[in-house]
Amino acid sequence: MNDDTIGLSRRKMLVGLGAVGVASAGAGLGTTAYFNDTETFDNNELTAGSLDLFVHVDYSEDQGSYAQYSTQPGTYVDGNVVGIEGQQIEGEPLSIQVTDLKPGDSGEGEFCFSIVDNPAYMWMCGELTANAENGMNEPESEDDETPGGDLADAMEVTVSYCTDDGEGGNVVGDTIVSGSLAEVMLALQAGVPLSGDGDADASLAGRPAFEGVTEPFTDGEPNVAEQCVCFTWEVPTSVENEIQTDSVTFDFEFYAVQSRHNDGTHNPCVDETVVTAYDNSWKGQTLANPTDGNVYTSVSFGQSQTVLSFTFDDDADGVDFLDTADYSSTNLPVAVDADADGTHDWQVIWQPNAGFPDAPFGYTENTGGSYGPAQSLPAGFAASKVGDTIVFGIPNSEIGSTFRLLGYGSTGGEGPIAKVNDDPAVGPDFYDSTNAVEFSD
Repeated sequence: MNDDTIGLSRRKMLVGLGAVGVASAGAGLGTTAYFNDTETFDNNELTAGSLDLFVHVDYSEDQGSYAQYSTQPGTYVDGNVVGIEGQQIEGEPLSIQVTDLKPGDSGEGEFCFSIVDNPAYMWMCGELTANAENGMNEPESEDDETPGGDLADAMEVTVSYCTDDGEGGNVVGDTIVSGSLAEVMLALQAGVPLSGDGDADASLAGRPAFEGVTEPFTDGEPNVAEQCVCFTWEVPTSVENEIQTDSVTFDFEFYAVQSRHNDGTHNPCVDETVVTAYDNSWKGQTLANPTDGNVYTSVSFGQSQTVLSFTFDDDADGVDFLDTADYSSTNLPVAVDADADGTHDWQVIWQPNAGFPDAPFGYTENTGGSYGPAQSLPAGFAASKVGDTIVFGIPNSEIGSTFRLLGYGSTGGEGPIAKVNDDPAVGPDFYDSTNAVEFSD
């Protein structure tokens, strides 16, 4: 071993490094050229893509000898205004008005989509903006003892996937949502995701998108995605005088959201969404039937009602949180602090095997720190299950523009729970809303 060392103080090290630098610089003075080559990329340009949604509309109605109506061939909506192919855009929203409605009247519409330049996830949204009584004449008063309009509950509506049959008609596929007009519009206010392959059971995340096209028309004909949406309505002949003078107004909306770098879960129909993963380890319990997924809790503030929706998006293992064949005791109680004062005021509940008066939905109030048996939903409240989504409609008079919410989806101990609260580590408190999620319009 050589014990000789080379010692450099910091000053000596700096001097040494400086000497190396001088030598290097001196060596460069005598060099006349290096081998070199240059490649230049000129006029570089990045251009943003585009996404432009055209909705092609074919609508007709049948009021017997009183009236028939159809939209003009080539009618479409772009930028929220109506146009006719080959004509100048009229510049007004598409508005269909039906007067002198009677039992037996019906209508149907087809909506097809040109998504120009980019494939996209599609959503269908809507809102029931009025359901008016408009006074009561003598025949109506004999059949109708309840305040408020009855037409939205009397009209039967079905929204389905459909495709062109090649002969000017449609092949109707899976039903997307059906029921009374009030029930269908409740679901649409919560937002209904559409599947590009027409599968009503497609999962929310990563469902098939709608293909894009280069132009909305080809040789004067709509250039559309294969899947369209068909809408039918009817006032059944069983309806009697209770709808006299009543009227309803409602809106439909379609959203296209690019599918690139997107999983399709963003809901453009609602004001706010909270995502919560299923919990398979709550309190360290061993589960007989665990499964993974997320619950999407959304709030939509409407003109007359606030809609709370809970979409359960399961993984692909074949076990579904809301399926009573997988979990016989699955349920979803939702505690609401309607005025955000720190105490939950009432619960709305979905529990399919509980035998509630409005099965599978119930309602119960917090009466000084306790909840009694579930009752029917109060007047003006509404509830529905659409696929894997539970929807509650609350009259704006019964809930503030700021409120708190606690959801506690449970599978009765067989599988996971789905807590919707601010602190996932804290268990459910159906009385104190301190750990509930706050929403504000």
